[in-house]
Amino acid sequence: MLTRVDGGPAVVVCDTCRHSAGQRSDAAGMTGGARLAEVLRGLRDADARYAAIAIQPMPCLFACQDHCTVHLRAPGKVGYVLGRFTPDAAAARAILDYALAYAESVHGRVAYADWPDGVKGHFIVRIPPAGFVAE
Repeated sequence: MLTRVDGGPAVVVCDTCRHSAGQRSDAAGMTGGARLAEVLRGLRDADARYAAIAIQPMPCLFACQDHCTVHLRAPGKVGYVLGRFTPDAAAARAILDYALAYAESVHGRVAYADWPDGVKGHFIVRIPPAGFVAE
C-alpha cells in the first residue's frame, strides 16, 4: 500500500484530482491532477532551479472538494496541502516557486511577502511534522 520515495523536498500531486469543480478530465481524457503532475515535471526538468524538488504523483489525497490538490513536504518541516489550481504552467510555476522557498526555509514557514501570487488563496491545511506541533 505504501511506496518508498525520496525523502527530500517534494510536491505530492493527487493524480486522480478533477480538472475543476465541474470537470473530471480534459478532452484527451487526462484528469486535472495527472495534467498538473505532467506540467510540474516538465517545468522542473526544464529549469535547474527546481531540480531538488521531487514531483511525486499519488492517487487521491482525499481533498476531493478542492480539485488539483498538492501536498508540499520535507523532512522536519510543516507540510501544506493546497488545491483549486488550474492544471497549467502558471499554476505549476507558482507551486514550484513556493516549493523552492519552502525547501530553503528552516521549519517550512515562508513569509507571506515571499509567496508567489499563484498560491495565495489555495492553502487548505498545514500539517506538523511527526513529533511536533506548529507555533
